[in-house]
Amino acid sequence: MQGGLRAWEGGVAEGAPEAGTAYFAAAGKPEEFIALAWMLEEGSRRFYAVVPSLVADEETKKLFSELATAEEHHKASLVNLYKTFTSGEPTPDFPGSIIPGETTGDTMEGGMSVSEALQWVKGKDQEAIFELAMALETNSYDLYIKMRRRMKDAESREVFDRLSKEERRHLELLAGLFERKV
Repeated sequence: MQGGLRAWEGGVAEGAPEAGTAYFAAAGKPEEFIALAWMLEEGSRRFYAVVPSLVADEETKKLFSELATAEEHHKASLVNLYKTFTSGEPTPDFPGSIIPGETTGDTMEGGMSVSEALQWVKGKDQEAIFELAMALETNSYDLYIKMRRRMKDAESREVFDRLSKEERRHLELLAGLFERKV
């Protein structure tokens, strides 16, 4: 991690372009993609809301609290996009009404279980927590780029484009604080 994002020398990920979208395999319609993305955002929000209680540094606590709030904003963007597609309000059990059988809020960006991630970070040092958060943000950035490509209409593409840019900004914030603190 020496030098963080600024030290990147052009390395690229390898593998099939579909890698990282397995969680979305069951989705076919835009509203299903939206509902699944909402679930991932809720899972990440839950994770980020707990992390401040696990770290001592006030600046780190503040950043993770801000990330939890940002995930709320992402969910609101997704709900608005859902309303556009369906011309109506989501039901009270959204997104479960769209994707039956999914556990709302237990899977977060990157496909990791919130409960498993919270168990894993307990007792870990700040460096490990930062590294996990950066991996999650990297995965969500990549996922939203892929989601943008799958969307047919311009409004959906714009929402996923905006989400990917926000995830990239989260990654930059985490990497910047990581470089200063660790």
